[in-house]
This record gives sequence, C-alpha cells and structure tokens, in this order.
Amino acid sequence: MKWNPNMNKTFKKGVGWLLIGGLLVASTALAAENAGPELTAEESHVYRTIGLGVAAAFAVAVSILGSGYAVGKIGSAALGAAAEKPELLIRSLLFVALAEGLAVLGFAIAMMLIQKM
Repeated sequence: MKWNPNMNKTFKKGVGWLLIGGLLVASTALAAENAGPELTAEESHVYRTIGLGVAAAFAVAVSILGSGYAVGKIGSAALGAAAEKPELLIRSLLFVALAEGLAVLGFAIAMMLIQKM
C-alpha cells in the first residue's frame, strides 16, 4: 500500500467522529426522561451504573487509541534512529514504554470507575 498524505487526516477525522459518537451515546444513556416527578432509587441506580460503564469504556478507548498512535509514531522513529546509531535503541525504547503506560493508566481509571458501580 502506497503512503498517501491524506491518510493521516482521514485517520484523525475518523477518531474525531468516533469520540463525538461516544459522547453522544454517553449523553443519551445518562439522559433521564421526565415522566414522573422523581426517579425511584432503583431507576437512578440503573442510570448511574450505565453512566459509569460508558465512562469506563470511554476512558479505556481513548487511552488505547492515544497510546497506539503514540507508539506508532515513536516506535518508527526509534527504529529509524537505531538503524543509524544502534546505541540509541535502549534509550528510545524508554519513550515507547512511556507511551504504552498511557494505556495502562486508562485501564486503571476504568477499573476505579467500575468499582463504584
């Protein structure tokens, strides 16, 4: 597959639309109908559980997408640098590990949200 400069723009637009769709789904799940004067305790618990689940999924999704993008950019640059100077490989792998840590942090936040369910 040939490199197309517009692929990066298309990817960013796709991620943007994915985030907007996620926010739309989350806001729809959290919206409560005004059918009665007050929600019962059971109904409010259901909406809270749905909201926390959507928030956890959103935290994991965004952190993994960001981590994947960062690892792709940093990894290719690290291997390019290592091809020219092999002694830079260990130092550049540190930056790849930092980018992967972003996904771990998103997972940790999601676990904290799930514990509140």
